[in-house]
Amino acid sequence: MNLQLYGFWRSIASFRVRVALKLKDLPFEEIPVDILSGEQFKPDYDAVNAERVVPTLVHGEHRLFQSLAIIEYLDDIVPEPRLLPADPVDRAYARSLALVTIADAHPLVTPRVRNHLVEMFGADAPTIGAWATHWTIEGLATYERLLARRPPAPFALGQQVGLADISVAGQVVGAHFLKLDLASFPAVRRLADLCFAMPAFATSHPFEQPGHKAATSR
Repeated sequence: MNLQLYGFWRSIASFRVRVALKLKDLPFEEIPVDILSGEQFKPDYDAVNAERVVPTLVHGEHRLFQSLAIIEYLDDIVPEPRLLPADPVDRAYARSLALVTIADAHPLVTPRVRNHLVEMFGADAPTIGAWATHWTIEGLATYERLLARRPPAPFALGQQVGLADISVAGQVVGAHFLKLDLASFPAVRRLADLCFAMPAFATSHPFEQPGHKAATSR
């Protein structure tokens, strides 16, 4: 199976897809798109993804975008190990947990939103940092409440790691970027620690990507 992933080392959405591919043991080539320097707007990438965002998964003639859609596609073409439950209620719950970060928290801290805050409102770096911190904490707090009502056992939906766990871990990655203390979110921290003990998560973390290592060595 020939798979290419257009992503960026800092991208939490790319992290989610990277984890899913590794959990399914699917080899892939990752092609970096530097969304901080604007590579996503160049004609070559525009031809790949008209939304001009990452990630994009290329499978043969198919070009798929949006991390949730990509992960569901992977579950359809490679059913085992499952990342979404077979039970309709649990499947809906897994999607709900995923959308807390994918639809609510994470979109508010992406580079294009930060850039718009600067361009439209003249927001300075401390203001941008406070904005990102607020929405990251909101996402963590939501997950903490949800996990308290349905405690992980050991993962969010039982014995098997899946979409919900990937999504919670992605929100925690955002906290890592901001160097936030997770002490106020013990259920989230415990689940994240369990996930990041797994190679698929640990090796997918933005801090483990070549782009991060290149950036920090300059």
